[in-house]
Amino acid sequence: GLDARIPAHTPAHKTPSYTSKMASIVATQLSVGLTQKSAVATRPRVAAKAARAVIRTSAVASAARPVWMPGRPAPAHLDGSLPCDYGFDPLSLGKDPEQLKWFVQAELMHCRWAMLGLAGCVAPELLTKIGMADLPNWIDAGNWDGYWLGAGPLFFVQMAMMNWAEIRRWEDMKNPGSMNEDPLTGANKGDTNTDVGYPKGLFDPMGYSKKDVEKLKRKEIANGRLAMVAMVGVFTQAITTGEGPVANLSAHLADPGHVNIFM
Repeated sequence: GLDARIPAHTPAHKTPSYTSKMASIVATQLSVGLTQKSAVATRPRVAAKAARAVIRTSAVASAARPVWMPGRPAPAHLDGSLPCDYGFDPLSLGKDPEQLKWFVQAELMHCRWAMLGLAGCVAPELLTKIGMADLPNWIDAGNWDGYWLGAGPLFFVQMAMMNWAEIRRWEDMKNPGSMNEDPLTGANKGDTNTDVGYPKGLFDPMGYSKKDVEKLKRKEIANGRLAMVAMVGVFTQAITTGEGPVANLSAHLADPGHVNIFM
């Protein structure tokens, strides 16, 4: 019976030990196989769980950060570190980091010029309307004869001064902090500020740089964007009605039902 099932080369007195070793080997292999199958089956579940966690984290981050179109994630190159960054770049113009630096400074300059320009359009007309001055409407300002210099020379003086200022700004963009010291007066000597577009010292007589600068940056950009939109309205009204913003606003307030964008 038992001797017939034992190979000829296996001694009869070693039969129990041999059998137990074989059983142990088979059990070990089965255990390893089951463990590997379990790991393979578990791996997709772990990956799916990790992916869901990433999605939840991204959703929470997107919800915490305001974007220009709710529900639409901001592009990767707009990470919220810039003032008033709401992820608006539908054409991906700022995908190139160097181009993005240029666009940031371009917007900043346009914001500042728009705010100054809007004040220049409104103030003379308003002062004239309330009887405090006799100044031309901004539409006719180019033909006014009250300037201290003729239109031609004034234009060239302005171009020369703007060229000097813009070249220095460009150099500061290429090498932040290199243009801090004024070459004419020596003002800002020793200033180590490298925040391009936000000079201190001579250009900060009120000491705003000592306050919450990031908050002030956001306010400036927000007001500047509003001013740019307002300037588009001022230009459009001037072309359409031939009048300034104060006259157009007064006419609209007097009869909003008939004097509006539709009539």
